[in-house]
Amino acid sequence: MEVYPELIVMLTENDQTVKNAYEIFERCKDSKAEYWGFKEKGISPSEMKELFAYMKSLGKTTVLEVVAYTEDKCLEGAQMAAECGCDILMGTVYSEKINRICNENNIKYIPFIGDVYGRPSILEGSADDMIAQAESYRENGVFGADLLGYRYRGNCDELNRQVVFSTELNICIAGSVDSFEKLDEIKKLGCWAFTVGGAFFADKFGGSIKEQINKVYDYVRK
Repeated sequence: MEVYPELIVMLTENDQTVKNAYEIFERCKDSKAEYWGFKEKGISPSEMKELFAYMKSLGKTTVLEVVAYTEDKCLEGAQMAAECGCDILMGTVYSEKINRICNENNIKYIPFIGDVYGRPSILEGSADDMIAQAESYRENGVFGADLLGYRYRGNCDELNRQVVFSTELNICIAGSVDSFEKLDEIKKLGCWAFTVGGAFFADKFGGSIKEQINKVYDYVRK
């Protein structure tokens, strides 16, 4: 059976959750996407809990991506994911404490690899270092790694290829996936998943948000 990269729809722009995330999900809930998420900033914790609960009631796999770089802020994000009953926590700088929170709450942990900073996030570092990080995560029982491949200060396609082909860890290509050319690269990589957020709001794939979601979902399965 052929395995395809999973599309994770992020209700975000500029690394923040859009204010009308609930309404957009309501309009798009019958699209083909199974994975849905947003960031830890942009809407209130109570709105986050309500939206995640609604997503889960419809059988969606829920994702919170935390853009934070200090242990305190990362731990706050992990605790938020636990309180919201998320299925997946993406982002954060890796921490054993966060890994423990995820294990205790049946959350799949997908921390950043590389040197990540800023908001929207930027990625720096060598492919070798990122591969070593990914392997250390795998040894610690972490589910995957959050690779901001298209936010990289260097050759993005080469970095993505090196990292995905050199580790058995589940790699999610996150951020700035905004063209069919990039989708072609993602298909070749055979990575576990990729996120699309702001590109849907910028109409990069043509049509309503629901139409774009289905278009991208189908495209990577051709």
